[in-house]
Amino acid sequence: MSAIISKDEPSPLPSHLIPCYLQENDIVPEFKNMVLSLPREKGWLASYLHLYQGFWHSTRQIQGVLSIQKHFKSLDNDILLVTTPKSGTTWLKAIIFSLVNRSVFPDTKHNHPLLTTNPHTLVPILELSLYMPSKSKHVIPDLSSIFKASVDSPRFLSTHLPYVSLPDSVKNSPCKLVYLCRNPKDVFVSLWHFTNRLKPESCAQNTIEESFEKFCEGVSSYGPVWDHSLGYWKVSSERPEKVLFLNYDDMRKEPFSHVKKLAEFLGFPFSTEEENNGDVTRILELCTFDNLSNLEVNRTGKLSSGEENKAFFRRGEVGDWVNYLTPEMTKKIDSIVEQKLHGSGLKF
Repeated sequence: MSAIISKDEPSPLPSHLIPCYLQENDIVPEFKNMVLSLPREKGWLASYLHLYQGFWHSTRQIQGVLSIQKHFKSLDNDILLVTTPKSGTTWLKAIIFSLVNRSVFPDTKHNHPLLTTNPHTLVPILELSLYMPSKSKHVIPDLSSIFKASVDSPRFLSTHLPYVSLPDSVKNSPCKLVYLCRNPKDVFVSLWHFTNRLKPESCAQNTIEESFEKFCEGVSSYGPVWDHSLGYWKVSSERPEKVLFLNYDDMRKEPFSHVKKLAEFLGFPFSTEEENNGDVTRILELCTFDNLSNLEVNRTGKLSSGEENKAFFRRGEVGDWVNYLTPEMTKKIDSIVEQKLHGSGLKF
């Protein structure tokens, strides 16, 4: 794997050809030397992916990563949702927001924020939404004004960062981390569709063969996926009070028990009365893929960064990879995962 882009590879797309969320703005002076010193490869969506602390990030993402490492200060009651891209992030955000706020928003059918607001707006991504420098300058966000957090009201944040790259304040505080992993084969297929969906019409689509090879080499956004999951798996075993490790496939099979487990971990357990009244079921019904994807806001709206909300709702199915991967592809990725996770106890 080369450390830099060769002269034969395409140069970055002209800014007028790509939407705002793909604009790779000038690198802020604070991080310029660092970013330019990193190994890089051609990206799936953005022009480049940069290798930092063993994981790959776009030019814009890496500035957000460096920014939160330097500036973000966690609170003891923060709740941080962690995933690799396309691992059930949208679903997990909706569930956690609903269960922690169930006393404030008990009506899930008529008067609930999820009915009018995309989950990614309610639970912003630190390095992509809040700490992303732009236009050659860096402004540190005032999180207190954004979340209006108090002692009894936790801030809901999310990140795709690997554990090694989390700010020290997150690692060393009592704040809670909820990690959701997914079968790498489904992650790949979803990521391939997602990146192609966000590409401008003037740009060629990524072939599944080319994308698959990059994914297997670990060269994908926040990849390698297996290293990402393994990092949190190890910490969850060592510090179960700190990190709750969940599996997307298991949650889809038994959502009721997993949501109860999630609520207990976060310090918001369901009472017997709430269970009998159907509170868990109502939250799950609100957060189903069909319900969220059919809401007007998620069919027509956009995030502040420009992505259409509907891009985050494709199928959400377990095992969709069988419709896209050849037997040879399946064998290759299974072999990689087995090798990477050998002896860890982690299985997808």
